[in-house]
Amino acid sequence: MTCHIPIGARIALIGTNGAGKSTLIKAIAGLLPASSGSIRVYGQLAGACYHRIAYLPQRSQIDWAFPISVQRLVTTGRYVHLGWLRRPRARDAKLVAETLDQLGLRDLAMHQIGQLSGGQQQRVLLARALVQEADLLLLDEPLAAVDVKTQEIITDVFRQLHRQGKTLIIATHDYEQIETEFDGVLYLRDGREIPPPDTFTFPNPNLGGLA
Repeated sequence: MTCHIPIGARIALIGTNGAGKSTLIKAIAGLLPASSGSIRVYGQLAGACYHRIAYLPQRSQIDWAFPISVQRLVTTGRYVHLGWLRRPRARDAKLVAETLDQLGLRDLAMHQIGQLSGGQQQRVLLARALVQEADLLLLDEPLAAVDVKTQEIITDVFRQLHRQGKTLIIATHDYEQIETEFDGVLYLRDGREIPPPDTFTFPNPNLGGLA
């Protein structure tokens, strides 16, 4: 696979479950090694500029029974700048509070993450990514199985990030937003890039069947 993603672009990763979307996102984030070739982010090998990258995993990858409050989990997004042994500063606390407010989570700040609905949990993960103040956001199915309110809030945040010149790479199954919310699409099947399908039928033989 060879591709170049311009700075400030919004790119959708489309494919079935198992097509390689999550693997590609993790490789760009430097969390997985490339099986061959190389991945460069802002001119550096993947992982070398981790402070400029924010990664949002799928919600199912998080242990929501872990005893931590919404506020504290979101604050961990600042550790990329602080280091694990330094205490958050006033600016960090202010940024966390503003981000919680932006995502409609202010009243839930002291709640345990396990007490939240699925949509609220997804917004918490996005808040954690946002407080990293990254230039590149790698988002693995951020709109999967969320309520309408959460979908509207997250979509609005993506539009704001685009206006700020941030680069977004988003694994998604929300095909209705492709034309209106993205600048480009990368279609994947079995870990490889494939040509775009003529239509999004269900299942689609060109994509191996959409899940």
